[in-house]
Amino acid sequence: MRVRTIVMLTVTTLILFAVSGAGQTPSSPGFDQLKTLVGDWEGRGENGKTYRASYKLVSGGHALLEVLTPPEESEMMTVYHQDSNRVAMTHYCAANNQPHMRTAALTGRPKELDFVSVGVSNLASPTAGHMHALVVILDDKDQFTQKWTWRENGKDRVEVFHFTRKKS
Repeated sequence: MRVRTIVMLTVTTLILFAVSGAGQTPSSPGFDQLKTLVGDWEGRGENGKTYRASYKLVSGGHALLEVLTPPEESEMMTVYHQDSNRVAMTHYCAANNQPHMRTAALTGRPKELDFVSVGVSNLASPTAGHMHALVVILDDKDQFTQKWTWRENGKDRVEVFHFTRKKS
């Protein structure tokens, strides 16, 4: 009787683990790469000014929160998350709109993630200024580059930022 009870408990436990994992999406190589940014960073823009960025995992590790602090401007937030084999993001801009972007399908361990616009919330007009694209280049574990594309009146302007991990 005792052996039967132990076997039943073991089988029940294995079934529960199998069921709980059945609905989970496999990890995304692109999102896994972005997770390496967790920590504090300091960077320079092409204008020579210093920018700060910090990254932390939120929502049980399923989203990456970026807080970008430009000099003499309001801080902005971007939330990145896995979208099947893509990475999606929403940027909460100081321009009071929220661009939504997504990468193409990713495989392997990408060193570059190219985000393109899939829509913008709270855009005053179709020609109003907004972030339209982002390229994140993971140079190495202590350096990365962001290339933000601002679109206004049908014209694009790219701003490049080079970040270095702050040592604690």
